[in-house]
Amino acid sequence: MSRPVTLFTGQWADLPLEKLAPEAKKMGYDGLELACWGDHLDVFRAAEDQAYCEQQRKILSDNGLELHAISNHLAGQLTCDPNDDRRSDAFAPEKCHGDAEAKRKWAIESMKAAPAAAKNMCVGVVNGFTGSPIWHLLYSFPPVPPEMIDDGYARFAEIWNPILDEFDRHGVVFGLEVHPTEIAYDIHTFARTLEAVDRRKAFGMNFDPSHLHWQFVDPVKLIDAFPDRVYHVHMKDAIRTLDGTTGILASHLNFGTYGRGWDFRSVGRGGVNFEEIIRALNRIGYQGPLSVEWEDSGMDRIHGGGESCTFVRNIDFKSSGIAFDAAFEKK
Repeated sequence: MSRPVTLFTGQWADLPLEKLAPEAKKMGYDGLELACWGDHLDVFRAAEDQAYCEQQRKILSDNGLELHAISNHLAGQLTCDPNDDRRSDAFAPEKCHGDAEAKRKWAIESMKAAPAAAKNMCVGVVNGFTGSPIWHLLYSFPPVPPEMIDDGYARFAEIWNPILDEFDRHGVVFGLEVHPTEIAYDIHTFARTLEAVDRRKAFGMNFDPSHLHWQFVDPVKLIDAFPDRVYHVHMKDAIRTLDGTTGILASHLNFGTYGRGWDFRSVGRGGVNFEEIIRALNRIGYQGPLSVEWEDSGMDRIHGGGESCTFVRNIDFKSSGIAFDAAFEKK
């Protein structure tokens, strides 16, 4: 049986769930990965109100859709970010705007509520971000003493170990989307992040190849390096459009701007080698959903969402249970 193909609703949160669900079914999806913003899922309410959870699940079931994971990216971002400018205000309630620690406190409580919400929604995975206290130190000038990086990972662990205690308590796991601006954004930093929390089983990854591709990191090597930590998979594409005038730091050009050094693309229209990713997922025995996170500033999203679903369904295949040349063996 092929893996379920789902749609992450984060980029569709402007649509009420009751409107998005039938549209997603029409595009061909088996299910949704519910974002914890818009009206798709209120994580605090879902953690305490079983009737509310049944209401949200019924919207999906009435449209023939499944649920395999929920995602609390925006709150997660604020747990470890400095939160010291207005960009992060949009991720938190208005009462927290302009107050870095108020945003952090709200975000930590939201992430602690997430595993209870997931359990009440009958799923075992919460995806999201962590933010990072050290991302702004990426380019080491002025020179960054190694202890500043050590302190950053220690700060992450200080914030996230109590959150992970709640995940353990509810029997739910967290999948970090390995992504620039997070505490882990490539293979080496994910390894260091795991060590920071003593390799707790509650902490794994929401594998998304697009964020690795534009950094010139081979996404397959991340799967191979951490086969037991792939808790969920995003199918998302990106393309490098380097032309000698811009680089992978993107030149402060917004997504979709012609001349930018890289950009996201509809699944199958970028540079990610999804064939090798499917083979790697087969090697590690991953049987969870393949969740389309659709982002392409140059394409209509209904068109893109539909063709992405078709692409993922066509590219997915099961491992072989027999060698192709086994028929030639003599008994």
